[in-house]
Amino acid sequence: METTYLPEGQLLTTTRNRDYTATLQGLERAMETGAIIEGTAVLCDGELNLHIDFPALPGVRGMIPRCEAVWNRDGEPPKDIAILTRVGKAVACKVTGIEQGTDGMTTVYLSRRLAQAECVANYLEGLIPGDIIRAKVTHLESFGAFVDVGCGVPSLLSVDCISVSRITHPRDRLYNGQMIWCVVKSVDRETGRIFVSTRELLGTWEQNAARFTPGQTVAGIVRRGEEYGVFVELAPNLAGLAEVRDCDREAVHGLVGRTAAVFSKSIIP
Repeated sequence: METTYLPEGQLLTTTRNRDYTATLQGLERAMETGAIIEGTAVLCDGELNLHIDFPALPGVRGMIPRCEAVWNRDGEPPKDIAILTRVGKAVACKVTGIEQGTDGMTTVYLSRRLAQAECVANYLEGLIPGDIIRAKVTHLESFGAFVDVGCGVPSLLSVDCISVSRITHPRDRLYNGQMIWCVVKSVDRETGRIFVSTRELLGTWEQNAARFTPGQTVAGIVRRGEEYGVFVELAPNLAGLAEVRDCDREAVHGLVGRTAAVFSKSIIP
């Protein structure tokens, strides 16, 4: 699904964004048209206002007041950590006002909240299970990865939805800042939460198994050890079972996460 509501950071270096942020007239045009622009948050002050840098405009400073930093459906004020973690990163926002100060500096007031609210209303609320969308990995936890599905709006990619092959942590597959394709798993219309998955996009068992034939020696990653054998990942959606002899059982647990050369004995559909 194509969309103009991209994960944060994807607009920053585009010609469209430069046209809006390179001149004061461009910022005024963005305010008049309601365009979503991006800038880099360079500072969070003591009142939790985000300061946005416009490199081409040395006499202009952007500011996102704390109350405009994050959109919440219930209207609750944003958590401090949700603001502090934006420093050093691109943020999507709308221009809400431009003010000339007595110190000669021009302050451009911005709202990330309004950009996210528009993204939710015009894009995310229209998604249905099965839609394929772009997302950006923003944070990894043991239970899954948080991804930006548009203008900084977060979604959860749980660890069991990353691949068929079992992994110990999302970092086995993903890294912060990575752009990925996701399929919409479910949409909670009451809370606005969207849950996504990637395992359905990695091919069926048959498609993955077709890459291998009996008699080959290939590289795999040891994912899990059991009493009866070791599960070796050959592809994200394909794992094989290597039987373990009695003398090898104690070494199994030390192999998890390591690459191993394995011989393909048989493939049984």
